[in-house]
Order: sequence, then structure tokens, then C-alpha cells
Amino acid sequence: MTEIPTGVHFPSDVEKHFTESGAYREGHFKLKSGRHGDRYLEKFQVLQWPERVAQLCQLLADVGRNPDRTSRVDVVVGPTTGGVILAYEVARQLGVRGFFAEQANGPDGSHRREFRRGFTISPGERVLLVDDVVTTGASLVEMVPLIEATGGELVAVAVIVDRSGAGGDVVSPTSGREYPVEALWTVSLPTYEPGPATCPGCAAGTPLEAPGSSGLSGPGLSGRSDPATSPGA
Repeated sequence: MTEIPTGVHFPSDVEKHFTESGAYREGHFKLKSGRHGDRYLEKFQVLQWPERVAQLCQLLADVGRNPDRTSRVDVVVGPTTGGVILAYEVARQLGVRGFFAEQANGPDGSHRREFRRGFTISPGERVLLVDDVVTTGASLVEMVPLIEATGGELVAVAVIVDRSGAGGDVVSPTSGREYPVEALWTVSLPTYEPGPATCPGCAAGTPLEAPGSSGLSGPGLSGRSDPATSPGA
């Protein structure tokens, strides 16, 4: 059984969680965006361990606390899929409600997020938005207008890993408002256009893996549009 470290502190111990659980991998990977990478974060290798989730969520929950350790939020929300686990555990630690938004397709084929199953945010409720691993922040960008439309107040955004290495804010596509994103661990993981001229894995003929979907997909073939919603991206 994997040993669970005690007393996690970010960012080095966050990296330790990913490394020890086998979530931080090297190889040749196809991301959901179609781009390739030589390092990969398989978040669900970490999220399968309740003790690790609880420790990481303690750090996320701290973003939603006042200096006296009381909650400064009324509800915690996250996008499917990893955000489901995080929203509930962070909410449990803060003593507030926690739920998730699911992806839906618009009439024009566009993607958006929706609160279903009777989940609602009341006007004026203070919201903490959490997510697992982001690159472009596309899943966060989908979440922000949804929260704003409820009349709720988005007071903080926290993620486990920002794999872009850039940090920064998430900007609402509807209001233009900028929300700072706090990441427990920021790491720069490069991605490449597919093909031997641009991707080292393709050039070396390294078998291409598509984690989270069909596994090995043969030697590098083709494809930062939405890696934030892809496994490990």
C-alpha cells in the first residue's frame, strides 16, 4: 500500500504527492487538445487516495478561510470530473455546501457548463471555485460566467496544479472581470505540435500514449485549445 505522507506543505509536497502516487510521468503523450507532451500529470492517480485528497483539499480550503480560520465562503463549486471530488472535500472541511457543474453542448455545438440536479447558487452567496490541473484555464473560463449569472460572488479561485508555469488570472468572457487564480503547485510542462519536425517524441518514434482514453495509440501521429479539461493537462 502506498505510504501517505503527513503534514503536506505546498508546493514541494504537492509535487511529492504526484510523484509518489505515479501521477507525474515521463514519456510521449497525446493531450486532449491534440498537442503532444513528454511529461504528464495523471491527476486521478492522486485523487484515488482519500488521504492525499484530504491533505491537498486542506490547502485549497485555506484559500477560502478568514485569518481566524472561519470560512469566508458559502459554497464551493468545481467542474466535472476532478472538480467533483475536490468541491465536496473542500466544502466538508469548510463546513459549507459543495457541488459541481457539468459540461453541456449548446445548439451551435459550443461547449458550456451547467448546474444540474437542483444545484443552485443564491444571489449574494460567496463562492470558492476549485479545480485540479489546468493549463489554459479553459474549464475555469467556462465556470466563471455560470457563477456570475447566478448573482453569486466569486471570492476566490484555487487549483492544485497550474501546469502552464505562467500563473495569472482567469478573465470572465462575459463581464471582463479578472479573478486571481491561486495554485498550490506551478510547473511548466511544454507541449508540442505533433510531427517529427516539432515533437521530440514523434522524432524518436516513441509510442504515443493517450492517457485517460484508449491508452497506447501507436507512434506519434497528429494534433493549447483545451488541455485544461483533459486528463493530466
